[in-house]
Amino acid sequence: MKNVQISVRRLVEFVLKSGSIDSRMTSSDRALEGTKIHQLLQKEAGEGYEAEVSLKLVRVIDDISFTLEGRADGVINGEMIDEIKTTEVEMDEITEDFRPLHWAQLICYGFMLAEKSDLAEVTLQLTYYQVADKEVKQFTRVMSRKEMSTFVDDLLSKYAIWAKMSAAWEMKRNKSIQELTFPYDSYRRGQRELAIAVYRTVMDDEKLFCEAPTGIGKTMSTLFPSVKAMGEGKADKLFYFTAKTITRQVAEDALDEMRRKGLAARSVTITAKDKICFLDERKCDPEHCQFARGYYDRLNEALFDMLQTEETITRSVVEAFARKYTLCPFELSLDVALFCDVIVCDYNYLFDPVVYLKRFFADGPGRYTFLVDEVHNLVDRARSMFSATLSKSIIMQVKRELDKKTDKKLLNSVTAMNKIMIALNKQLAEENKTIYVKKEALADWNEAVLKFSYVAKDWLPKNTEAKAQADVLELYFESLRYLKIAELYDKRYVTQITRNRSDVLIKQLCLDPAFLLSEKLKLGASSVLFSATLRPIDYYTNLLGGNNDTSRLTFASPFKQNNMHLMVADYISTKYQRRENSLESVIDALYAMLSGKKGNYLFFFPSFQYLETAFELFSEKYPEVRAQKQQSFMNEAEREEFLAAFETGREETFVGFCVLGGIFSEGVDLRGERLIGTAIVGVGLAQMNVESDLIKDYYNETIGRGFDYAYQIPGMNKVLQAVGRVIRGEKDQGVVLLIEERFATDRYKALFPAHWNHARTVKNTLQIKREVNEFWRNN
Repeated sequence: MKNVQISVRRLVEFVLKSGSIDSRMTSSDRALEGTKIHQLLQKEAGEGYEAEVSLKLVRVIDDISFTLEGRADGVINGEMIDEIKTTEVEMDEITEDFRPLHWAQLICYGFMLAEKSDLAEVTLQLTYYQVADKEVKQFTRVMSRKEMSTFVDDLLSKYAIWAKMSAAWEMKRNKSIQELTFPYDSYRRGQRELAIAVYRTVMDDEKLFCEAPTGIGKTMSTLFPSVKAMGEGKADKLFYFTAKTITRQVAEDALDEMRRKGLAARSVTITAKDKICFLDERKCDPEHCQFARGYYDRLNEALFDMLQTEETITRSVVEAFARKYTLCPFELSLDVALFCDVIVCDYNYLFDPVVYLKRFFADGPGRYTFLVDEVHNLVDRARSMFSATLSKSIIMQVKRELDKKTDKKLLNSVTAMNKIMIALNKQLAEENKTIYVKKEALADWNEAVLKFSYVAKDWLPKNTEAKAQADVLELYFESLRYLKIAELYDKRYVTQITRNRSDVLIKQLCLDPAFLLSEKLKLGASSVLFSATLRPIDYYTNLLGGNNDTSRLTFASPFKQNNMHLMVADYISTKYQRRENSLESVIDALYAMLSGKKGNYLFFFPSFQYLETAFELFSEKYPEVRAQKQQSFMNEAEREEFLAAFETGREETFVGFCVLGGIFSEGVDLRGERLIGTAIVGVGLAQMNVESDLIKDYYNETIGRGFDYAYQIPGMNKVLQAVGRVIRGEKDQGVVLLIEERFATDRYKALFPAHWNHARTVKNTLQIKREVNEFWRNN
């Protein structure tokens, strides 16, 4: 008999949810605020009120043993169930049948209590708390155990169709996994060891940080053992998280390789809402979008059709079914993910506190394996995801558009926010400051933002044609993010107020994301976090949620060391104050590097301004060399055109000038003769700035390594990534020139990977020419 575990909320929503998608009715999902309200009402209820009662029910329906789980907000005197719902809707609009799903959830809890305590009937109490006006409205029903049993059994019977389909698929999947062999004829150097380490990590429900250089085949080395462990019951689902579209494609390709070897596994790739939306202007409400209108009325039919016919659910597959059934493609990809074995998506679907996959993670931990690729990107992304900013300009834009008579309540809330902004601006002006930082949250400001969010949520669906609709919606969503971050605010945060001529910005800045990331990783049973560059590995383990006893592995490059000739030009300083004087020496060193062989090269610079100056001087001094430069803003087509210029079989020298840490310094795969050399100008340090200095001060106070954590290590990672563009395959050969005297110091040499221990120091252009000519003569 198949055992199925399901929460009350998911059962009720899947079977009974109907109607349309409407972003204007989006839940604010303020867990902390909701918890405080629940605790207040529970305390006021008196001695006979038992709060947060966990309930469980085992029920056999259609040869399936269902374990139904949930937590009731309260049980009163052992025979009444209380369910508390917070709402921004005006109290006079809340009737007994305001939200049928609320009653359905309550009836499930009521039956679970009746079965647990052997009650003939249960009183059901639905409590609504209006957060703006702090009013309470309650409705009660008395239902017999038999009535509730019929209702719950009907829900489970309707879900049983899906449960049986999932059970049959799981049997097929596990059988195919047991028979699955490694999809290639042999393992690359280090690949088998990595696969074994990942397998053990998943089997033991642990966490692993791993540096796996380019060429090991880290995607297959992590996916294959994870799939094998899933077939042995160690995971219900695998999540493959990454920062880039190209890496998601690599994960899809690896799954397809395993399918060619007989694997039966459903996978879905989730594409960002803005990219996959069918509308020219995204507006997620039923009045403007046919794909949102009636979405839940057509959803289950589309899911059933898709699951009967598709195994590899890529973006194009999602779009085809979304058009067939007139459904939002983004929401469809999220809903079908519930029935998939592997979910390939961006980091934010786990780590972002606002846009995470609530379908999986809102109810707490699950039997999931998290594979987090190119995890060096997660440090900056995490700080961004756990920070939030609100600006005076958007507040003023909304204020100007509101009507004093018809929008009075909303206007008052916006005016209250603006007054606080004005006071802060005045304070900074009097102190002659443009930036003010404090370690505490702005309590009055947070309260004003909270008040606005309540009023805006009520205003938005009632004023769909209002001039201010779009801007109010934008400010509403930004406010929700700000409030969510306010719930997380602790000693790892500072509040930064910035004043300029036209605006005031209030930012909750996350200095240290480690704790928040570790809490997110606990939502899965096992995690593997890996990258080609994760050096020093202790730094990334500390910043990305690892502990002192967290497993960590570093693998050597699988490529022959002498395939890459590495030179350090330590006679040039590219420090900011010396750049103008050393620029000509830099240009001459770059030209000398080209002398060994005609072909394609990349030059990386620490900023666009430096790049522009160097490009002009290089083009003027060496016009015979064909060159192109990266622009500060390039769309996808322009990026592809830039890379397409790196052709094989070139009989002339061609150079691309790029910015270090930019779109061409990582994730670019120019194999063979498409790229034969790279030069890095500078050690990758960001210019001194307020936020990096705040991070530096924080780590100086906590562990005494502020400059390392805020500047040096992040900068060196950019260098490592850029150098990694040269050798992409075992037959690739190329030269690398590091231009900066600091590369020759012990402080930076300590960050060199092991396969850089053959680096040669060069003292002038003649030596550079001699080195590259000798290398190419011997290869």
